[in-house]
Amino acid sequence: MAGRIPQAFLDEIVARADIVEIIGARVPLKKSGREFKANCPFHNEKSPSFWVSPEKQFYHCFGCGAHGTVIGFLMQYEKMDFIDAVADLAQRAGLELPKEAQGPRDAGSVDLHDVTAKAARFFEQNLADNPRARAYLETRGIDAKTRANFALGYAPDSWDALLTRFGTQDDERRRLFQVGLIIERDTRGGERAAGFYDRFRDRLMFPIRDSRGRVIAFGGRVIDKGEPKYLNSPETPLFHKGRELYGLYEARQAHTDFKRLMIVEGYMDVVRLHQAGITYAVATLGTATTQEHLNKIFRITSELVFCFDGDRAGRQAAWRALDNALPLARDGRELKFLFLPEGHDPDTLVALEGREAFEARLKSALPLSEYLVQQLKLDLDLDSVDGRAKLKALAAPLFARMPDGIYRELLADRLAAEIRMPAVKLKEYLFAGDPKRPAPAPAEPGTPRRSRNSAGRGNLLSQAITLVLHHPAAARSVTDIEALGSVDRPGVSVLKELLEQAAGMAQPSTGMLLERWRERAEYARLTELAMSDPMVADAVGTAKELQMAVQKLLEEYGPGRRTDDLLRKAEELGLNYDEKAELTLLLKAKGRPRAPS
Repeated sequence: MAGRIPQAFLDEIVARADIVEIIGARVPLKKSGREFKANCPFHNEKSPSFWVSPEKQFYHCFGCGAHGTVIGFLMQYEKMDFIDAVADLAQRAGLELPKEAQGPRDAGSVDLHDVTAKAARFFEQNLADNPRARAYLETRGIDAKTRANFALGYAPDSWDALLTRFGTQDDERRRLFQVGLIIERDTRGGERAAGFYDRFRDRLMFPIRDSRGRVIAFGGRVIDKGEPKYLNSPETPLFHKGRELYGLYEARQAHTDFKRLMIVEGYMDVVRLHQAGITYAVATLGTATTQEHLNKIFRITSELVFCFDGDRAGRQAAWRALDNALPLARDGRELKFLFLPEGHDPDTLVALEGREAFEARLKSALPLSEYLVQQLKLDLDLDSVDGRAKLKALAAPLFARMPDGIYRELLADRLAAEIRMPAVKLKEYLFAGDPKRPAPAPAEPGTPRRSRNSAGRGNLLSQAITLVLHHPAAARSVTDIEALGSVDRPGVSVLKELLEQAAGMAQPSTGMLLERWRERAEYARLTELAMSDPMVADAVGTAKELQMAVQKLLEEYGPGRRTDDLLRKAEELGLNYDEKAELTLLLKAKGRPRAPS
């Protein structure tokens, strides 16, 4: 898979990616010296054994052994394949994925994305041909440019329009069924004939696209009266509604850098806001905002505004969003809640008052802390001891779900003012359920520090490879890399290639080097060496150590050593034909007499 992407592009991706930022958006990292640590996201543990090195662009868990580069983390954590992980990082860096990444297809093979893409074009063409559907969009104020930007379409008022167009063969029907575009008829009791019918009929169609712009699902809205008002694709191999956000691809196309993202409730809200110039609006897909949604958003920006209708349903949805957001509320992130006037949604309000007036409302959005306190205070008499005690009791389970940090401390201070209680006492109560992590016992005097990797320094060759992996820039100090080509020793070719790769990079890192070996047999061993304790702390010391290691390898296994071994064997046992020829070439290279006959 990696072979389809130019190596220079992969180097650029890893160089531009900030592994601490990307992992930190998913896992609460704490700085520890030059590195960052956290509880491992890949196994349950009470004390942190997961380490991230910004210098190496590499992560490793000393508990379960999970490790890799920023690409590897996305593959392991987000369950992405290699190409999707690279595409995600490329988009963050503002780079276009090379065409080679698409790869050749086997003859006759069909990607499920091809099926959804064809369906999207079919719906789009039907919208262009249907005056009633176009008139509906015009009454909603959607112009042709916005219609094209979101690839809006129309599903004909027919039970089998899509099926007839793309499902005449068994394998075609199977793929349409896999992506949720057709439904199997109910054959119980023999009341209906076996077969399939179109899921979407007489609906305005909203294609849902992934981070690479591929159509993965659809949302359909009735044009006249009908139920359900919105109909979404079911869960499929391409689509998981708890992970995807409608409009995020379009928002990324409009922005290289986000100040904020705003979550609204409907497809039409997103489309209308984008048309008005508020191109940072996205929507969930028929589900409450999940932590996976929030993780995706916080990878892009640190400010999120939830925008809800001001009615009872909107406030219920806001509280569900707050509840899901609490585990991710930490220092450096802003979560706000904006409630619109009752009777309005973002679609109607931005049409009424325009972009500037709508965005001015963001200044009055409630921070999560204020919204939480306001909601907890509802219907409580804080002038009474009972009311204040109940407020404290209501807050406790919410604080238990929040991560440690300054944010939680400050929110506790804010709540203490409402309860009229010393903040120290309130924190003792709120944080009493936190797991206490015992401090490690001090080592006995004279006890050496235990290595985080017990593999040891290894032989001379392993030491040299480890030095290159830990401090790739030191490779430039080795002046006789080519000479290693004459060393007849297993593994030396790996060292030579690593040195050449590192020396040829402008700003080499451990992650960049490892990505070049991802699909090779040596990858596992190289990652093992990369996560061992560094033998030398600084780059200057590493350069000297690496020069000495290479020199020793040349002295012990280079041409000089081989010449001495062959001369000794010639005197003691004699040489065969091949050995005589080899010794002759070695002696000739050194300007010495030919090999003995």
